[in-house]
Amino acid sequence: MNQFRKVLSIHNGQPTSDGAGVRLTRVFGGAGVEQFDPFLMLDEFGSDQPDDYIAGFPPHPHRGFETVTYMLEGRMRHEDHMGNIGLLQGGGVQWMTAARGIIHSEMPEQEEGVMRGFQLWLNLPGKHKLMDASYRDIQPQDIPRLTTAAGIDVVVIAGRFDDGQVQQDGAVQRPDTEPQYFDLHLPAGSQISPQIAQGHRVLLYVYEGQVEVAGCPQPVAASRLVRLGDTGELRIDSAAGARVLLIAGKPLGEPIVQYGPFVMNTREEIEQALRDFRDDRLTA
Repeated sequence: MNQFRKVLSIHNGQPTSDGAGVRLTRVFGGAGVEQFDPFLMLDEFGSDQPDDYIAGFPPHPHRGFETVTYMLEGRMRHEDHMGNIGLLQGGGVQWMTAARGIIHSEMPEQEEGVMRGFQLWLNLPGKHKLMDASYRDIQPQDIPRLTTAAGIDVVVIAGRFDDGQVQQDGAVQRPDTEPQYFDLHLPAGSQISPQIAQGHRVLLYVYEGQVEVAGCPQPVAASRLVRLGDTGELRIDSAAGARVLLIAGKPLGEPIVQYGPFVMNTREEIEQALRDFRDDRLTA
C-alpha cells in the first residue's frame, strides 16, 4: 500500500505590492518562513493593466540567497552592478545568486499587454552567503520540456524530473539545496507521480484549474499552495485540467534571519549587511 506525503498546510496568497508599486500576490514569505526551508518566498505577478506593473523594480540590493524569476508572458529587462544586462521574456528564467551582494533592477520592457510570472527566493547555506554574486539568463529554448506518457507537459527548470518512465535534467542544478522546479501542465483526467528525494521539502502551487493531491481530503483550487510532508510518495491528479508549479528542495536546517532584501543566519550578519549597504560596500 502506497504511503503518500502528508498534507501539512494549505496557503492562500495575499495581495501586496513591491518595488515601485508593482501589484502581486505573495504566495508565501515573511513570518514562519522556516516551514518552507530552503525556500524563502514565492510571488506571483500577473496583469494586463500597465499601471499594475509599469513602475517595475528600480535598483535595489540583495544578500544571502538566490532569486529565480520565471516569466510566463511579457518582457522584463535586468541590469546589475556587475554590468549584466538581460531580457527576460515569456518562457524564460532568470537565475540570480545574490550571495555577498548584488544591486539590480528589473524593469518592464513593454507599455501594454500582459505581464505574468513568478519569483521564487531560494536560501543559500551560511558557508556560501558571502561568496561572489552571479547572474544567468536562461532563454526559453534552453529550458528542457517534455511530455509524459499521460500527456502532461513538463517544463524542467531545475533539478531532475523522473516519473519512473521518463527522465530529464533541468536547465539548472544547484548544490546543498538540490532544488527541483517544474511547471506541470495537466490535461483533464491526467495523473502524475514525480519522484522526490525523501527528506526534501515539497510545495505545490496551483495557478490554473484544480488538482487532487493524494492524502489531501479536498481538491486544491487555483491560487492555493500545498505544503507536504518530507517522506512518502507524491501523486497529483486533475479531473478538469490544471497548471501547477512543483517546487522541492533539501532543507538547510539553519537559522533564518531576514531584514527586507537581506537573508542571513544571525542578527549580527544582518546588521553588517545594513552597514555595508550604507557604506557602499555591499558588493565590494
